[in-house]
Amino acid sequence: MTTAVTTLPRLNTGTWTIDPVHSTVSFSVRHLMVSKVRGEFTEFSGQLDVAEDGTPAVTAHIAVASVTTKNKQRDEHLATADFFDSANNPTATFASTGLRADGDDLYLDGNFTLRGVTKPVSLAVEFNGVNPGMGQGEVAGFEASTTINRKDFNVNFDAPLENGGAVVGDKVTITLDIEAVKQ
Repeated sequence: MTTAVTTLPRLNTGTWTIDPVHSTVSFSVRHLMVSKVRGEFTEFSGQLDVAEDGTPAVTAHIAVASVTTKNKQRDEHLATADFFDSANNPTATFASTGLRADGDDLYLDGNFTLRGVTKPVSLAVEFNGVNPGMGQGEVAGFEASTTINRKDFNVNFDAPLENGGAVVGDKVTITLDIEAVKQ
């Protein structure tokens, strides 16, 4: 049963800023029908604003040209119009629209924009808790993931394989490991 949730447990009111040094934004996608290519974005920012009533609002920005898959040639190709088109669409964004529970599972719903296309997505969220931090303020930890179809966002590059299938799969799993600091 899905129920609306308005608050995150044990998270204090105010603004929490993503700490990029202790966070990662990564993805994986099927390659040659038999394995997965994994990559990360090295430049991103975001914040979680918790209202007085405990309602969270999340915004995030990813510089798509900061992609790294540990292969320079592939990374350069990902920046082109075949994939991210970073010259014309330098930033992917997420803006939350609500938080909900499905049994013990927590989901953050929102709008994801990539290549100028905005679609609703749901991130499965694991709240790892809060720690007093190491002198910089309280720290909260989250893990979140979602799977999108890249073609829904006009990432339509296709290179068919001789025996069927494609070089790049359509489903892309996005994974976030986030540490946020209370401001």
